[in-house]
Parts: sequence; structure tokens; C-alpha cells
Amino acid sequence: MAIRVGVADDPEKFLDTDLVVWSDGRGPDPTDVVLRGLTPDQRFAATDDEAPAAPLYAGVYGVFPLTLSIPGPRHTVRQVPVGGLTWVGVHPDQRRKGVLTSMIRDHFARVADTDWTGISALHASEPVIYGRFGYGLASRECKVTLGRGTTLVAPGLDEEAGRVRTELVDAAAEGVAGRVRAATLAGAAVGHGVVTLPEDLYAAYAHEHPDTLRNKEPQRVLLATLDGEDVGSAWFRREPKWENGQPQGTVKVMHVVGTPAARLALARRLVELDLMAKVEISGCSRDDLLQRWVGPTRGVVDGGLDSLWLRMVDLPTAMAARGYSGAADLVLEVTDDFLPDQGGRWRLVADEAGSGRVERVDAVPDVTITTQQLAGAYLGDGSLLRLLQAGTLQEHRQGAVARLDAALAMPVAPDAATGF
Repeated sequence: MAIRVGVADDPEKFLDTDLVVWSDGRGPDPTDVVLRGLTPDQRFAATDDEAPAAPLYAGVYGVFPLTLSIPGPRHTVRQVPVGGLTWVGVHPDQRRKGVLTSMIRDHFARVADTDWTGISALHASEPVIYGRFGYGLASRECKVTLGRGTTLVAPGLDEEAGRVRTELVDAAAEGVAGRVRAATLAGAAVGHGVVTLPEDLYAAYAHEHPDTLRNKEPQRVLLATLDGEDVGSAWFRREPKWENGQPQGTVKVMHVVGTPAARLALARRLVELDLMAKVEISGCSRDDLLQRWVGPTRGVVDGGLDSLWLRMVDLPTAMAARGYSGAADLVLEVTDDFLPDQGGRWRLVADEAGSGRVERVDAVPDVTITTQQLAGAYLGDGSLLRLLQAGTLQEHRQGAVARLDAALAMPVAPDAATGF
């Protein structure tokens, strides 16, 4: 095959290719509504030059411009733009022909040429696929289940949470998407690993055609405000159920975002919704505040899934964008099979204030690390020492991995990232 990748010029063909890839059915909404949130200039397609008139593309992918909260100097938080890879698929007839590889190379080149901090981010449908392209698992998520009336104990937040006002609205109502984005940014200012979507994408997720709802409740949002500012939101749908004349409904929460006090106020409101027996909150971090407010109750936390995957396509830009816990001076031998120009020996230097940079050097390395491992540590999950103990990370100078881990690590685990 002679594969060419470029901006998709036919939205119908783009959507039809995606539906074939994901074995999905066409809903009642027109194409422009289905593709809302994915702008035409960020829809890409792979074409076989030997069959340019094929009814469907060989493959498709899209990109969302996202804002990611990352570690700042000395355990602060800062927000940077990144490219969110999405809508990725290869036509079943074109598998094993290099289509996905060509699309990923195209995507990386575009990220490097865009003001996206040299970082690509994604949620992986099949993690094994993206590891071979250099993505590392940067955060994890779990589901927290709370019974109706659960007591949430947080004496240090009670006063502020008591001043938070909550309001129940339809997710698709006018203006709600912008308010959810504002609330997410408020939470991202104090929590690393938070992904903030474009306003139009929140609106796209809120849209539901009446024919597809059937007897389901439309998506709802609880908005939290403090002193007139949006500081938190909870996105959910209730599923009513009755057993032996008793209400046994479930509140299915897609995500809760915001400042700690806002999240506490929202959680307290969620566990008091009438006719519901339990609240299932997805997208929680593995060290979520909810777990601290509830205490060590068995059965509260369910599983541990991968959340956000990151790939540095411009290593010096990405590493200089984040902050560090303090001074560090280490030489890293980075192995990068997919982008060899990003591999090699890099010197990481961070000052006492927590600002850092990396530069090319010809020196003896202190640590040999894969680009996947470095990306996995980017949000500060503190995993490098465990990788050394597991024998998957090489240390050439005693204590170097501990110093690297300390420079990168944050005191708490990264927040789980909203899906996109």
C-alpha cells in the first residue's frame, strides 16, 4: 500500500469509516451533530493511493485541543495545552498494512508543530497497542460506590463546603457546557492530571437525541458555585428501580470535578438524592478525596483501570513545561524505538525553585529509561523506584533513580482524567 495521511475532506466518509471500525450503528442525528466537538481541521484520514476512490477511508483519527494540569515547581500545579488523540480506527480490510503506524507518525508530527507542549494524550481502547508507540500510563482511575445517606467526614472543609451552593440542571441546557468547563478549570488549578475539554465538546457529550433516550433520564449536572463563581460539577444520570415496593435506584456519576470543598458539597448532595439506593462515581483517582471522607469501608472502591496515557513527542519542551520538587542534576539515557530522535542522552537539571530543563549531552548516563516509563512518571505518580525494584529500569549510579523519582513525584496520585 501507498498510504497518505491528511485532513479528511469528506465528513460522511469519515463517520462511516468510524462506524465500521467500531461496529456501531448510525443514529438519527445528522453527521454535523455527531461530529460536533471534533472540528474539521482536526479530522484526519489515511488513504491508499492505489485505491483513491475507495468508498471508505483506510483509517481515521481525530484530535481534541485539551488543557492538562501538570506538576508545577515544588508541588504546585500548572496548566498546559496538549493534543488529545481520539476517534482512532483502521478499516477491517486494511489491518496489518501499516495504516495505524502512518496515522500515528502523522499525529506526532502535527503535535510537534503545534503549541501543545510536545505532548499527545489519549484514553486507550487497547493499551497494548499504544505502548509500542511510546505512550506511558500516567494516571489510573477507579469507581467509588456510596450508599444513600453515606456520611462524608471532612471537618477542615465543612465551613467552606457549607458556603457552596448546588443547582441541578439538564446537561444539554444552554450555557451548561461553559459552566462545566469553568468548574473543571477551578478543580484543575489545585489537582494535577485533570483534563479540561473544549466547551463545544462538553456540549457534544450532553446532546442526546430523543429517539435514543427511550425511557432513560436525560443527563443531568449538579453545578457548584461559591461567591458567584463555578467551582465544581457532577455529571450523572439516575436509573430508577423498585424492589418489594422499595426504591433501589442508582445514581450513575460520570465524573465529579472541582475544588475540594465543591466536590465535598456535590458528593453530599448526590448521596441524598431521593428514591436512590446507591451512588456509583466513575473516574475517581486511586487516592481520591472521596475515599478519605468515607474512611476504610470495604466495598467502596471497585477495581483500578488505566486512565490517561501520555506520549512526549518533543521531550525537551515537555520536560521543561513541568516543575520539579527541588534541585536535581541527572543524565538520562532515553530509549525511544518509535521516535529515535527523541531518544539518546539528556541531562535533566532542576534548580532549587523547581524549574527545570533538559539538554543533549555526551556523558555517562545515571539512569537508562524508556520513553514509556518517563511519560508514565510525567504526572508524578512516584513509580520509578518500584520499576527499579522490578528490574525494568536500569540504574548506573547508586541512588540516581531515587533522586529522579523524588524530583518528578507529587505528594498525591494524579487525578483521573475525564474521557474524551
